[in-house]
Amino acid sequence: MIVNYSKVAVVGAGAMGRGIAQIAAQAGSTVLIFDTFAGAAERGRGAVVAQWQKLHEKGKFDAAQLAALSERLHAVESLGALADCDLVIEAVVEDMAVKRQLFRELEALVAPSATLATNTSSLSVTAIAAGLAHPERIAGFHFFNPVPLMKVVEVVAGFKTDAAVLKQLAGYAAQMGHSAVQAQDTPGFIVNHAGRGFGTEALRIVGEGVADFATVDRILRDQAGFRLGPFELMDLTALDVSHPVMESIYRQYYEEPRYRPSVITAQRLAAGALGRKTGEGFYRYVDGTAQVTPEPAAPTVDVLPPVWVSPRAARRAELLKLVHTLGAQIETGAAPSSLALILVAPLGFDVTTVAAVERLDATRTVGIDLMIDDAATKRRVLATNPATRRDMRDAAHALFARDGKAVSVIRDSGGFVTQRVVGTIVNIAADMCQQRVCSPADLETAVRLGLGYPRGPLAMGDLYGPTNMLEVLFNLQTVYGDPRYRPSPWLRRRGALGLSLMHEEE
Repeated sequence: MIVNYSKVAVVGAGAMGRGIAQIAAQAGSTVLIFDTFAGAAERGRGAVVAQWQKLHEKGKFDAAQLAALSERLHAVESLGALADCDLVIEAVVEDMAVKRQLFRELEALVAPSATLATNTSSLSVTAIAAGLAHPERIAGFHFFNPVPLMKVVEVVAGFKTDAAVLKQLAGYAAQMGHSAVQAQDTPGFIVNHAGRGFGTEALRIVGEGVADFATVDRILRDQAGFRLGPFELMDLTALDVSHPVMESIYRQYYEEPRYRPSVITAQRLAAGALGRKTGEGFYRYVDGTAQVTPEPAAPTVDVLPPVWVSPRAARRAELLKLVHTLGAQIETGAAPSSLALILVAPLGFDVTTVAAVERLDATRTVGIDLMIDDAATKRRVLATNPATRRDMRDAAHALFARDGKAVSVIRDSGGFVTQRVVGTIVNIAADMCQQRVCSPADLETAVRLGLGYPRGPLAMGDLYGPTNMLEVLFNLQTVYGDPRYRPSPWLRRRGALGLSLMHEEE
């Protein structure tokens, strides 16, 4: 097999460097590992060989393949040993000065035809290459941890990067068994940029007292289909990794409101409550298992009140059918009786605003989130307003739990939880397309493989409807008066024309 790069060096023998070295050797390259810390390169090589041994024991490699891989991987003790490499991949500390100094040394060492690549996750490739005699041969080559399992790599074009270098790196990624996505040199590239909507909006929701961490995680798993909730995910990645990324992207985008970090993560980082690796984060861990308080049981209500559904409710026909199926008496008058439980289903607006605008009795008004088809979810989400009576809250909770489906009751919030988080994810993705950070197709691939979302953000927007996304965002902007919900022009145009979000402009 002919590989794009026959001899590859990895500088940095940490977890990322070891992972990159592993898949580079598996792609057929001779690989050299170097680290400035004494003994680190040899330990890194040993860790990779041990990983191959485990794969051999599981039947992934035979003995001959194991021997061949081990022979292709070498630890070296000096930077000078990398002189004849075709590709050098930097995987050292995220420090601009350190990286720039390293590449100045590498440029003077390797052949003019060699490619230089940085695995930076948050620093500018253009800035790293600044001052080099040949910045056209340096590009971003950003892998994700654990490298062998995360099958996506961002190939990032610096301001002066040669297109041929990008093409060759993308081809090499394919030989490694990874999907390459092309990104412009913008803060966070694709994955870390697109990922801002999930965690930061969830943090705002908790910060506003709408729901606790566990409830938000349950809602986004069971209603929207995410594999992990945002707080489970931050505990997994650790706050000493995720919070600095939040701050970095926010600063690099000159304090763009939609990327604003949260004091919640700043405080937990300062306290050392980083997540699973410290035994405490948003959850406390015992033997690696999160300790989560069980959900309270649905209340018991002897007699349900009649139910009146607002004519302006989203998916009103479906809601009426659901209420009927659950056995409630439905009122069909133009206005509710004095005994009725009043149901509203807004998109973007809060229950308080809907009750005021529609002149409903707020003490009997409860909201339900129906942005997503009820049949497609494992959880229903209700919201009270500050005036909702406890008996009406309990009646709504009992009614919607009658068929055994889980129910969460949250405090009043524009857009509920899923509407806010999904709307923000879709809006940020649309803005990335507007900025030409990457193609829509590469955005979808990067997010699915790099973040593990159930679908790409544009496919998510298509599933729930671009016009619904616009309505949610416009109404959130009205409720909160906050520019972070300002709809992207890219999304607005598609909503106005009825186009799929996956539709590419020429």
